[in-house]
Amino acid sequence: MNESRQASPVSQIVEELYRTQSRRIFATLIRLLGDFERAEEALHEAFALAVEQWPVAGIPENPRAWLVSAGRFKSIDALRRRVRLEEKLPQLVQRGQTNSVDTQLSDDTVEDDQLRLIFTCCHPALADTTQVALTLREVCGLKTEEIASAFLTSPTTVAQRIVRGKTKIRDAGIPYVIPVIEELPERLDSVLSVIYLVFNEGYSASAGESVTRLELSGEAIRLGRLLVELLPQSETLGLLALMLLQESRRQARTTLQGDLVLLEDQDRAQWDRSAIGEGTELVRQAFQLEPVGEYAIQAAIAAVHANSPTASATDWGQIVSLYDLLLQAAPGAVVELNRAVAVAMRDGPAAGLDCLDPLLDSPELARYHLAHAARADLCRRLERTAEAVSAYRVALSLARQEPERRFLEKRLRELSGDHS
Repeated sequence: MNESRQASPVSQIVEELYRTQSRRIFATLIRLLGDFERAEEALHEAFALAVEQWPVAGIPENPRAWLVSAGRFKSIDALRRRVRLEEKLPQLVQRGQTNSVDTQLSDDTVEDDQLRLIFTCCHPALADTTQVALTLREVCGLKTEEIASAFLTSPTTVAQRIVRGKTKIRDAGIPYVIPVIEELPERLDSVLSVIYLVFNEGYSASAGESVTRLELSGEAIRLGRLLVELLPQSETLGLLALMLLQESRRQARTTLQGDLVLLEDQDRAQWDRSAIGEGTELVRQAFQLEPVGEYAIQAAIAAVHANSPTASATDWGQIVSLYDLLLQAAPGAVVELNRAVAVAMRDGPAAGLDCLDPLLDSPELARYHLAHAARADLCRRLERTAEAVSAYRVALSLARQEPERRFLEKRLRELSGDHS
C-alpha cells in the first residue's frame, strides 16, 4: 500500500474510484455477466463490499481488478440463490473462468471492454436515438435528465429509449464485441455522436452550479483517442481534434468565482497551447483524408479561434466559409445559428440578426436558450434595448446552468441601468 493511499480515508478513495472508474468496471462486468441489470447490481455490490472490507484488509494493489472480481462473484452468489444451479449458473461460472480477472486485469482489457460496450449499444439493429441514449447512460453513466438536455427532449422519452435498447439487445442476442473492420464504418456515426455528446455535457454542463464537468470531457477525450487508434479516419481525427481544441480553453472559461467568461473576453494566456498544437495537427491530418465530415470541419473552426492571438484578430470570414461547408456536410438549425453569429462578427449585428431571426421559429431552437441569448446580444449591440431585454428574459427562463443564469441576469441588470 503506498503512502498516498495510507494518507487518505478509505471512504474517499472508494468515492474517487466510483467517480472515475465505475463505468469502466461496469463495462467489464457486462462482458463477464452478459446482462445490463446483473452488471449494475454487481457494480454496486462490489463497491459496498469495498467500503466494508478495505478499512480492515487495506486497499488492494489493483483496486479496479478487485472490484471486478468482487462484483462477478457477488453476482454468481446472487444467481445461486435465485435460480436452480443446473439452469444458468454453470454457464455463468464458465464465462467467469474463461474471462479471469483477479489482479491480472490489464488496462488494455478494460479499454477494450468499454469499446465493446459502446459498439454493442450502437448496433445498427437499434434506432439511432436509442443507440446514443443507451450508450450515454450505460457506458458513461449520465443521468436521464442530462441525456434529455443533450437531446433537447424529455427525460421520459429518453428513459423509454433506454429500456427499449436493453430489451432489444437481450432479445436479439446482440453480441458484446468490437465489429470486424468491414463493419466499423456503418457503426461509427453513432459512436462519434455519443462521444461528442458526452464531451459537450462535460465542456458545458446542461444544468447545475458548474459550467464544466472535467470527468466527462476527460472521459470523452480518452474514448476519442481509443477510436483514433482503432480507426484513424478523417472524422475520428476530427472529433478528437475538436475536443482537444475546445478543452484547451477550460481554464479561461470561468472566473475564480465560477462565473462565465465569454470567448472574446478570455485570457488567452490561460489556454492550453499543447492541446491547441495537438488539435491543430489533427485537423491538418483530417483534411488530408476523404471524405471530410462535420467533426473535421467543426475542428477547423475551433482551430481558427484557438490560433488567433486576440479576439479582434479572428478571421471571421474564414469561419463563415467553414460554416457554409459545415451546412453542406451536416445541415441543421444549430449550425445555422452559429453561422448567423459568425456573420454578425464579420458584417455587423444587423446582418447577423437578418440571418438569425428566421431560425427562431424552428422546433430545434424555439426552446434553446443560447439562440435567444444570441438574439438578445445582437439587439443589445444595435441598442434595441426593449427587444434585447425580452430576448434575455426568454433565454433566462430556459437556462438551467447557474453560471449562465447569472450571466443573463447581469446583462438584464445592465440594460435596466442597475450595475450592482
